[in-house]
Amino acid sequence: MRQWARRGTRPRQPADQRYRSAYLFGAICPARGVGAGLALPFADTGAMQFHIDEISRHVARGAHAVLLMDRAGWHTTAKLDIPKNMTLIFLPSRAPELNPVENIWHYMRQNWLSNRVFADYDAIIDAACDAWRSSSTSRRPSPQSECATGHTSVN
Repeated sequence: MRQWARRGTRPRQPADQRYRSAYLFGAICPARGVGAGLALPFADTGAMQFHIDEISRHVARGAHAVLLMDRAGWHTTAKLDIPKNMTLIFLPSRAPELNPVENIWHYMRQNWLSNRVFADYDAIIDAACDAWRSSSTSRRPSPQSECATGHTSVN
């Protein structure tokens, strides 16, 4: 979230010393403006398999999904069972700017998830889910498809 302040001053922001994380897994179809997202407590092979299965359920009948992914260990493991309606394409290491979904994460952080203190872990999950739903339903074409195709600014 951006916050205006006088030059030379530092605006106050909420702060919390507790540390809990949730991981938002998401995939979009820019052509259809739809997506599949999950907020999970871990980012590991099991979570990735759950996400792949969720994406596969949302692929239109007779269509084929192509997923652009970075080279995180849980993306590249041979333990994943990739459905027949999906192909994975791995991007070069250390090149997040090549992955269109990074724009969506930036958009969500900027508009819904930054500078907040959450009451508990359930509030973190609720906020992540609300951010995903809000980014996918706030208007047509969805911000997700615009961010993924580079047709909007998320500054």
